[in-house]
Amino acid sequence: MSSATVETRTGHQNAIGWLWRHFRAFRRTRPFWGGLLAMIAGVPILYFPYAHLALGSVTIAMSTTAGAGSLLIGILMIILGITGWFQPAVRVFAGIATILLTLVSIPMSNLAGFGMALLPGLIGGGLLVSWAPLPEPEAAAENAVAESVVAESVAAEEPAAAEAPTAKLPAQAVPGEQAATADPGEAR
Repeated sequence: MSSATVETRTGHQNAIGWLWRHFRAFRRTRPFWGGLLAMIAGVPILYFPYAHLALGSVTIAMSTTAGAGSLLIGILMIILGITGWFQPAVRVFAGIATILLTLVSIPMSNLAGFGMALLPGLIGGGLLVSWAPLPEPEAAAENAVAESVVAESVAAEEPAAAEAPTAKLPAQAVPGEQAATADPGEAR
């Protein structure tokens, strides 16, 4: 079978390229990195209160009374990260809530997962709050056209406004002109 007889797919060259293009579009239209860092910060907060760490033959259990609080904080941070991805309109709320939950996790869940959740949580919350969508290309082009039309109309009106005579108030008139322009019935 030669390459001349092989049917070519229309549109996309390969599945990996197609997947990467769609992932890139997904990433650019939402606060991707803020949501990812918020989810990453939720994992150590969730993990350490329920983990049994083994150091050689010694097993260390980190389970404390803060286990339920850590579970709640960790799950909420993961949910806020996913919310930032799929509902970009509530990104400010998700970011502020992520920052507050990260700060609350310091005393509540083993110093914010032994500090592993502190920086990703604060940075992720800040990225969620500060992200803004790019303007639509069509809307930007329409705004540029509208601005040029407004600029042209303002430029066309300026010479007409400069050439228009200004009226003088009676107090601004020269005394000789005032008597000449005054109504003869008024002088008594």
